[in-house]
Amino acid sequence: MNRFWLQQYPDGVPADIDVHQYSSLIELFEESFTAFADRKAAICMDKAITYEELDDMSAAIGAYLQSRGLARGARVAIMMPNVLQNPVVLTAGLRAGYTVVNVNPLYTARELEHQLKDSGAEAIIILENFATTLEEVLPRTSIKHVIVGTMGDLLGLKGVIVNFVVRKIRKMVPPYSLPGAISFNDALSAGRKMKLYRPNIGPNDIAFLQYTGGTTGVSKGAMLLHRNMVANVLQIVAWTDPALRKPPLVEPLLTVCALPLYHIFALTACFLLSVRLGGTNLLIVNPRDVPGFIKELRKHTIHVFPAVNTLFNGLLHHPDFKKVDFSELKIALGGGMATQKTVADKWLGATGCVLSEGYGLSETAPTLTSTPSDLAEFSGTIGLPLPSTYISIRDDDGKEVPIGEAGEICGKGPQVMAGYWNKPDETAKVMTSDGFFRTGDIGVMSPDGFTRIVDRKKDIIIVSGFNVYPNEVEEVISSHPGVLECAAIGVPDAKSAEVVKVFVVRLDPHLTAQDIVKFAGKQLTQYKVPKHVEFRPELPKSNVGKILRRELKPKKPASA
Repeated sequence: MNRFWLQQYPDGVPADIDVHQYSSLIELFEESFTAFADRKAAICMDKAITYEELDDMSAAIGAYLQSRGLARGARVAIMMPNVLQNPVVLTAGLRAGYTVVNVNPLYTARELEHQLKDSGAEAIIILENFATTLEEVLPRTSIKHVIVGTMGDLLGLKGVIVNFVVRKIRKMVPPYSLPGAISFNDALSAGRKMKLYRPNIGPNDIAFLQYTGGTTGVSKGAMLLHRNMVANVLQIVAWTDPALRKPPLVEPLLTVCALPLYHIFALTACFLLSVRLGGTNLLIVNPRDVPGFIKELRKHTIHVFPAVNTLFNGLLHHPDFKKVDFSELKIALGGGMATQKTVADKWLGATGCVLSEGYGLSETAPTLTSTPSDLAEFSGTIGLPLPSTYISIRDDDGKEVPIGEAGEICGKGPQVMAGYWNKPDETAKVMTSDGFFRTGDIGVMSPDGFTRIVDRKKDIIIVSGFNVYPNEVEEVISSHPGVLECAAIGVPDAKSAEVVKVFVVRLDPHLTAQDIVKFAGKQLTQYKVPKHVEFRPELPKSNVGKILRRELKPKKPASA
């Protein structure tokens, strides 16, 4: 396949990366632990841990997990926000030879139960704030080992105060009972008396089960192998090198990690990339607290800032944002959702750094394309394929369309998943016969190789960078005894780009919008809960009875 886009690559960016540079993420970790031992690996709430400490603690937790008798490749779930324990346990799980299952800590019991049962996870490491949800579903899962952490575990004496405030003042820890569970600090202490046995893990072992709705809305675990993750890290390293090489040269790089580490974007572009470069991750526990977020940013000089459009926009509109030191900002990367030009222009004016835009999915570890890191202005495209990556725009029959015509964006490269966990039929639906992954997004590639997304083939609703699948929302709401049928769509929103709106046909004439929202809120994570409810006597349907969501979407104004 002719990679004509290589002509647009910045100087020094290779056409391909060496996918054999590391046999696994374990090898990558160990190299960085040795090379950058004294550097800060992560900072959270003013407390830092060095690479040497990350090495020591992850080895201890890994050894403890091995002592529980978990077999090589067993699934270990992590249900934590961006606290210092998160990178420790994530690294521990991989170093011990297990597959990490990232879990959104805001999941409802229904969502958590599905993910734990589907993955077959045998152990979970969870923050106490969310333990009550685990208690509700635990008997119906394969979980045998539970480690419970607290907000203050690794914060020293400050941690005692933090835990008191979280538990007693803010009352953020609902009562729970998990007999047999061990505390994070006790597991850490026990593990330090044990030896971590280095497992025989290679490129084709599964590093992560990254759950996604894919094309159907049924949550599936994308099998991301060690080689997939290593490849995408090395691809991003090569791609960002032109920006990082611009004077002044800065080491170590400080990366703002405001995106949750359970999300594939933060996992790769914040944590793994930073570890490879010996950088420091500034972990932000609650980026929605914009004043508090900016207060944290003001304590540091920022070098790398991956985020979603809504986060950039929220910061730009706060009066204290101009007090943040962006004098050494090298890379600002938008992903997870479309970056708006108005936001990009304001960002450039405020920071002096052009917003790059990347594109990918959980199934691609995640990055397939990105705008060059040395661009002088925002391009409004998703950029060029990364090194060792092929992008093909295809029609419904899988045939490549002429340049300039719209079609489904399909990607191929070493970062593309091995398939969906225990779902070969679903895997077959998204892979072409020649090995391309069908993204479900419609795009147009220009003659110079830049791609622009024009529509989504899937009906995914993107709320602040998070995918919401209409099927899941509809399944929950249609289970309400007062609902005959319903349909969910995304509608524009100034804050979140999109929010969920549901159209409902009532069985109970007294059913209210508040009833729907309250019902959904008990079973869906908050960002999936409808913000708008409209009652209708009937819903538009095809001649075979399928509800036509497209007929419910707001009509675009006709162009002048």
